Amino acid sequence: MFHVDSLHDFLRYNDWANDCLLQASVAFSDVQLDQPFDVGPGSLRRILIHIWAGEQTWLQRWRGRAETPWPNETEKVPIADLAQRFAGVRTERTAFIGALSHASLSAEITYRDSKGSLFRATLSDMLMQGIIHSIHHRAQSVNVIRRVGGAIVDLDYMYWVRKPAIVE
Repeated sequence: MFHVDSLHDFLRYNDWANDCLLQASVAFSDVQLDQPFDVGPGSLRRILIHIWAGEQTWLQRWRGRAETPWPNETEKVPIADLAQRFAGVRTERTAFIGALSHASLSAEITYRDSKGSLFRATLSDMLMQGIIHSIHHRAQSVNVIRRVGGAIVDLDYMYWVRKPAIVE
């Protein structure tokens, strides 16, 4: 189990990485955003919608709430609108995480997955899955961005945290 402060760091990294993907995608045409690839949900726009939907779904599960239906990943959501959706989840998630204590991370939560199967896990494990899910799909996004002619996006965690060394 990790500490609440570590959780904040991982989620700030996730937010930064999501923002980088959205910024890299904003100039693409609908043809580029919707070009089908045999990776993940199938196109850059669909992958981005999937990342957002996953973050929204895990937030609902963390809260012990019933999931809303999975969104239509074929919807032609403009990148600016998708960025607003990410921001909305971020705001709600920040409030939720801000109220957590170290002890609450070990609480067990029962939830149903998108297929209706019942599961139980600690909040800590569920939080980690929410973080890992996004990382996995962002890697797919980087691959698709490169394949549609976009600039390489470096989302490595160490790229986010590293600082130039001061040499004396």
